[in-house]
Amino acid sequence: MAVIGIDPGTALTGFGVVQENANGNLGVIDYGVIETSTDENDASRLQIIYSKICDILTLYNIESCAVERLFFQKNVKTAISVGQARGVILLALNQNHLEIHEYNPVEIKQAVTGYGQASKKQVQEMVKVILALDHIPKPDDAADALAVAICHIHSRKLNKMGQGR
Repeated sequence: MAVIGIDPGTALTGFGVVQENANGNLGVIDYGVIETSTDENDASRLQIIYSKICDILTLYNIESCAVERLFFQKNVKTAISVGQARGVILLALNQNHLEIHEYNPVEIKQAVTGYGQASKKQVQEMVKVILALDHIPKPDDAADALAVAICHIHSRKLNKMGQGR
């Protein structure tokens, strides 16, 4: 099953597509960022994010998805911008008939490192280890998106165990 994790942003939206094999090991299908230019107006930037997310969903036949939940930001302008990006991402996921799962940064850190207050570097190192990569994924937004996908896969497993399946 192909799972996409998304780290929303207006300038850079990270995405990571991960698959679990029959042995329960996780592997990367693809990761990267959707980049928009500050030369574009807000509507154009949001359209680019929406279109590229839809393209990725179709290309990899995504079956499950997770998005990082917004946390309070001191910079209101940044929070609004990220909120707008999240909105078009959620719309793209919903229009592609995916059940949307959301995780906050502490939940993601806990699922990936076992410690909810882990540093960004610790999360990136664990993403590298869990996915058996030769290097830490770059840019950071892509590594964060892979962490969201890992969190979702681990959370689904725990939910199934809790339901006795």
